[in-house]
Amino acid sequence: MQRMLSLLRSCVDDYQMIEAGDRIAVGVSGGKDSLALLVLLAEMRKFYPSPYSLEAFTIDMGLPGMDFSPVAALCDRLEVPYHRIETKIGPVVFEGRKEKNPCSLCSKMRRGALANAITEAGIRKIALGHHRDDAVETFLMSLFYEGRISCFEPITYLDRSGVTQIRPMLYLPEQMIAHFVERYELPVVTSSCPADKNTTREQTKALIRSLHGQYPELKTRIFGAMQRYPLHNWQTRRPAAPNRRSPENPEL
Repeated sequence: MQRMLSLLRSCVDDYQMIEAGDRIAVGVSGGKDSLALLVLLAEMRKFYPSPYSLEAFTIDMGLPGMDFSPVAALCDRLEVPYHRIETKIGPVVFEGRKEKNPCSLCSKMRRGALANAITEAGIRKIALGHHRDDAVETFLMSLFYEGRISCFEPITYLDRSGVTQIRPMLYLPEQMIAHFVERYELPVVTSSCPADKNTTREQTKALIRSLHGQYPELKTRIFGAMQRYPLHNWQTRRPAAPNRRSPENPEL
């Protein structure tokens, strides 16, 4: 927990993600990443110098077999208000539209539903569960499939909705998050999405795994290059302190 919180706080501070009085929504899909983010932000409330509050939001896509009641129970234990937004995104994408490549449309609809839900609640900042591996994979996907050098940003302001997105877990490797979720027995909701595990992101993950044996520091070096390049809005906003743990290698 302490290692995770240290990396989380470093990222929040480096990009000045949280200000005193912030009311922050957490997008909780029920997956391991969003649950870890929820627990870590709830724990960091206890000592972070800029006080903030949390509320959790789940977009229920209307897919069968997904039970979010354990997530609601977790939020109750963490003293975080929980909102489950019922939608028909799943049936629209897979039955109505019958999309051959459904992920893009689904993602767009979920983002829209989430933005609407939090703005109706009067919230203007949302924390998303993207981690270091997500950033590296997105960077490579942009390069391979679009011929662009780009990635999502640590902080993104959405003009249309007036919402600011923050990604506090960018310094955390996926494996560390997986171990954390298992150790603390967080209630992961198994996805019933028909496209789950059959996406270009999964193909990119497989490519990185295949290269790991020959280049064990590949993800660390790519992430460091993304910050040093820097990509748009990836430049950290505070000077590095002496002997600070490196986000490029959180094991140090």
